[in-house]
Amino acid sequence: MHLHLLQHSPHHGPGRISDWLTSMGHSHTVFHLYADEAPPSLADGDALILLDGPMDILDDARYPWLKRERKLIAKALDGNKPLLGIGMGARMIAAELGATVGRGTFAEVGWHEVTLAPESPFDLPERFTAFMWHRDVFALPDDALPLGGSLGSPVQGFAWDAGRALGLLCHFEVTHASVSELLANDEQPEGSEASPHAQPAESILADGRRFDRLAPLLDRLLSQWIRSAAA
Repeated sequence: MHLHLLQHSPHHGPGRISDWLTSMGHSHTVFHLYADEAPPSLADGDALILLDGPMDILDDARYPWLKRERKLIAKALDGNKPLLGIGMGARMIAAELGATVGRGTFAEVGWHEVTLAPESPFDLPERFTAFMWHRDVFALPDDALPLGGSLGSPVQGFAWDAGRALGLLCHFEVTHASVSELLANDEQPEGSEASPHAQPAESILADGRRFDRLAPLLDRLLSQWIRSAAA
């Protein structure tokens, strides 16, 4: 398969996803929308991965490429193209599916436990720890099944159309290097300083084994999604 990755910020990259795709024999192209690269044509790839970003998904005045990306997502959903969204990318998919997207009660930053929903179709442990970097959240889209929730965000992800479209609020793809870059170059989500669910930088980076434990979770998630995409 050939996958298109849409990147919205220089500091919210694909992380471990690129290496996973290559190791599994898939090719991919990264489109840097923040640098005014045009979004891809759906016909040129087999699936889309929409990465995270710090901007509001409707801030067309500052980011005019958002309108083109929304049209691309709508075409992919209508045209049976597989999609995976992470963070901002998940919010964009959720919005196109008619779900409410908006500001959460608290920012979630750092490492937080997710409890799998009883009806979740995701092949993941019943409890796992993932990386968080958000204030904006989304409701569960109609006809979607939930991933599960954390203390700060009850909807941490969803699967729609038998897993063809996946949305993740949490992050499995990050590495120690990618989070170090994020902390050094990007402001933490709004409200982080007062949130009970936000951790300081030194705590986030203190245990490198946390990043290692994300690798098998990413493998399970992407393998599940690729199987759905190829079905």
